[in-house]
Amino acid sequence: MDTLLGIKGDGFVLLAADASAARSILVFKTDQDKIAPLDSHKLLAAAGPNADCSNLTEYVQKNMALYEFNNDLKLGTHAAANFIRRTLATALRKGPYQTNLLLGGFDEKDGASLYFIDYMGSMQKLNFGAQGYAANFTLSIFDREYKEGLSLAEAEEILEKAKKELAVRFLISQPKWIMKVVDKDGVRTL
Repeated sequence: MDTLLGIKGDGFVLLAADASAARSILVFKTDQDKIAPLDSHKLLAAAGPNADCSNLTEYVQKNMALYEFNNDLKLGTHAAANFIRRTLATALRKGPYQTNLLLGGFDEKDGASLYFIDYMGSMQKLNFGAQGYAANFTLSIFDREYKEGLSLAEAEEILEKAKKELAVRFLISQPKWIMKVVDKDGVRTL
């Protein structure tokens, strides 16, 4: 029942995730941070079983740090997305991660980029995306409101509209959200 929302603007990616940790009819906590920094300019939002999300996120973080240490070179956002996609595709035959992801990053050369990666190992670069049942309600808002060159304030306004729609239409209550942005200055929480 996790919800991940992401939108790419002019030089930034804004990610939002509900802060509920729930299973079946139980809510365990309401302050779960589902958006992890992979490095200084990349964020990974993960939805799915807590064990799979934390294991995959930590695996990716550590392997990206190891790659940088060994090669004295950071992975770009596109390379990180491909590494994650390959990791999920390989795990399908061994012990799959039931994790859906949104990856946002900023590179000096390419600017901001947002990637949608699902548990089956498919990947797509997009301007906006959503993971979870909430995508049924929010993608139409993103489609209607999105335009090239969004400012951060405009992107926040679009996410607020999406969260309000979820509060009205979605059966599951998601009262608390965490929003993070990545841009040329790095990662920060809003």
